[in-house]
Amino acid sequence: MTEPVDGPVIAGVDGGPSGRDALILGRWAADVLGVRLVVAVVHPAPTAIGSGRVDAEWVADRHRAAEAVLDGVRETLSDFDGPVEYRIVASSSAAHGLHDLAEELSAAVIVVGSGRSAPKQRLFAGSTADRLLAGSVCPVAVAPAEMEPPPGAQRRIGVAYIDTPDGRAALHGAARLARRTGTPIRLYTVVAAGDATLPFLIGEDAERAFLHTARETFEESLAKAAESVPDLEVDWEIRSGDVVETLTELDDVDVLFCGSRGYGPGQRVLLGGVSAHLVRGARRPVVVVPRSG
Repeated sequence: MTEPVDGPVIAGVDGGPSGRDALILGRWAADVLGVRLVVAVVHPAPTAIGSGRVDAEWVADRHRAAEAVLDGVRETLSDFDGPVEYRIVASSSAAHGLHDLAEELSAAVIVVGSGRSAPKQRLFAGSTADRLLAGSVCPVAVAPAEMEPPPGAQRRIGVAYIDTPDGRAALHGAARLARRTGTPIRLYTVVAAGDATLPFLIGEDAERAFLHTARETFEESLAKAAESVPDLEVDWEIRSGDVVETLTELDDVDVLFCGSRGYGPGQRVLLGGVSAHLVRGARRPVVVVPRSG
């Protein structure tokens, strides 16, 4: 059964290349989830310049600039058939404004582009993404710089999986998308390569036994995770190497889901070590999912 999705997809744009990337990914997400797309521009809120006064002319200028950005987006989305809403938000920061809007609309996901200094086709989460990932109430998707056409060519959804609440939350988010697209899921677990100093310290036989036991444990948890979504096509793969490097180099998925860190308030994204590096270097769009509780 396809899980219902009610909240909109919010795409944060700023008139620059990163906004274009967010728009490509955002319109795709809204289309496959069957929800409306909300395109949001955040501009600085009025601040006092003394004696309770604000620079009204400056505020009006920022609002006009935001309107100009949305005018450009309307032209870009002229061929988009789904429902679209355009919002201008005044806030202390882009991240804060998008966060408040997501809470107001009970958003399904917030989509942002990479930082302006990102290399081509690489994620490099700028300050907006960093701050959103520090406490969002809904999943946050980060699009690579100079993103190619929307996801779909690889016909596979990836999940960075470990048997933790965070890993299970990532699988749940991926499954919701897979049910909409009919796309298979692949679970990835990375086992660290053997440390050259370990055999010297504990002996080669002990090291091999340790790595064998670890792999068996991961295989069992991956098989159990795949069985937890029997209505979907799910396979899994164990790779060896550096965890972050291996996951960032994945190029056979349309989008990669990962969990947030394993502690902190429930139902919030709190960026952990692996996910923090993923959104700065992954070849594919990354979705960071908050824990469910």
